[in-house]
Amino acid sequence: MSGIWGWFGGGSAAQKRKDSPKNAILGLRTQLDMLQKRERHLQNQIDEQDTIARKNVSTNKTAAKQALRRKKVAESTLETTLGQITTLEQQINAIESANINRETLAAMQAAREAMGKIHGELTPEKVDEEMAKLQEANDLSNEIATAITSANIGQPIDEDELEDELNALQQEEVDSKLHETGGSIPVHDKISLPAAGTGALKGKEKAVVEDDEEEELRKLQAEMAI
Repeated sequence: MSGIWGWFGGGSAAQKRKDSPKNAILGLRTQLDMLQKRERHLQNQIDEQDTIARKNVSTNKTAAKQALRRKKVAESTLETTLGQITTLEQQINAIESANINRETLAAMQAAREAMGKIHGELTPEKVDEEMAKLQEANDLSNEIATAITSANIGQPIDEDELEDELNALQQEEVDSKLHETGGSIPVHDKISLPAAGTGALKGKEKAVVEDDEEEELRKLQAEMAI
């Protein structure tokens, strides 16, 4: 569409300026192609006239001279053509380099503008300020988390009360087993009594053992007397 509007004088000036180097290069390359074709044609003429001159150098000197004249004219024209080709090639290279430089500069300018839009009014001072605010927010969050996890919600637990409740449960278990076994406690379920009570039991057991020994001793004495 832009090409069609270009034929009628439409299109923006910026687009025209952008297309101007391309159009110039296109025109130069078209002219260069024509000159290169002319170069090939002249070279063929030179070769052809040289062949004619060599063919008639001994038999027809007039024809040979005419061929040499045409050869000289073609060589002169070829030399001019080669100069034009060289000039056009230099112009094409110069325009292409200038266009590349312009496009490179435009890209760099676009990059600079993009960087400006991205950064906006951002400055190192504002970055430091935002980082400080972020650190404060993190510190506050940590303090809140610590306060929540360390808070003791509800009434404190009395360890002595727990111990009394545990002893009561143990006593209930003992009473239940006594009731089930008719008053006797299985060996593996006997509850250890306090140290003082244990000492008293051990004393009674020791007295019983001593009585048994005395009885055995009396029996032995009686047997020996017989």
